[in-house]
Amino acid sequence: MGLLAAPAVAGPDSDSLVINGELEMVTETAAPEHLDGAVGDTIYSGWRFRTDETQALQLDDFDNPAMLTVDKAIDYFNTVDGSEGKSCASCHEGPEEFAGLTASLPRVEDGKLVVLEDIINGHRAEVMGAEPWKWSGQDMQGMVALIGLQSRGMPVDVKIDGDAAPFWEQGKEMYYTRYGQLELSCANCHEQNYGNMIRADHLSQGQTNGFPVYRLKQAQLISKHNRFRGCIRDTRAETFAEGSDEFRALELYVASRGNGLSIETPAVRQ
Repeated sequence: MGLLAAPAVAGPDSDSLVINGELEMVTETAAPEHLDGAVGDTIYSGWRFRTDETQALQLDDFDNPAMLTVDKAIDYFNTVDGSEGKSCASCHEGPEEFAGLTASLPRVEDGKLVVLEDIINGHRAEVMGAEPWKWSGQDMQGMVALIGLQSRGMPVDVKIDGDAAPFWEQGKEMYYTRYGQLELSCANCHEQNYGNMIRADHLSQGQTNGFPVYRLKQAQLISKHNRFRGCIRDTRAETFAEGSDEFRALELYVASRGNGLSIETPAVRQ
């Protein structure tokens, strides 16, 4: 617990995120009612906690290193793969068809909680007859980013009632569960200590509205589940697998904590 004893530093900055000089992102908004004041009155994008140098990379798509992987995904979108001789473009005129999808995910389909990686691999298997992509492979995360890009600027708006409610409750329980030898939960860092420093990291609220993010220290796009796995591993605990039901539920709960923030995909983080 000593890791959390660092003194508070300056919280989120007051900078505005305007991409390509025209698309203004909502990086600060009223906290969703279902948080019951857990983070106070306001939620913030992780962009507001980053250094000026990292923030600058997201201001212009020409400077955003994630766009190289997104460009490759456009090629994949139009490339025939699998036994059926089809590409994504065989059924969809373009990625623009998916505007709004990322902002609404995860969601329940036929009683199962699905995320974007599920939808992509489902279409590859069922429509294209192609092999599934690995969850955090750059082909998969590039396509996740390309589809997410179509929702950039739209507000996160995941549903947590109805069929989604039990999955949301499961994710919430995980968020507040202490893991590992360090006995830390997601909430210990991202709810109780955002704005503080842990080692060289300026803790944010752990919002996922920019995922997949290009993480500079890894020089590639990082999936939400990869980040969840890394955080739990850092508590010195056995972690869950990417694509596990546990991480799907956690993805839903964490996404709901950002309802109202703009989709920033693909964001840049340190």
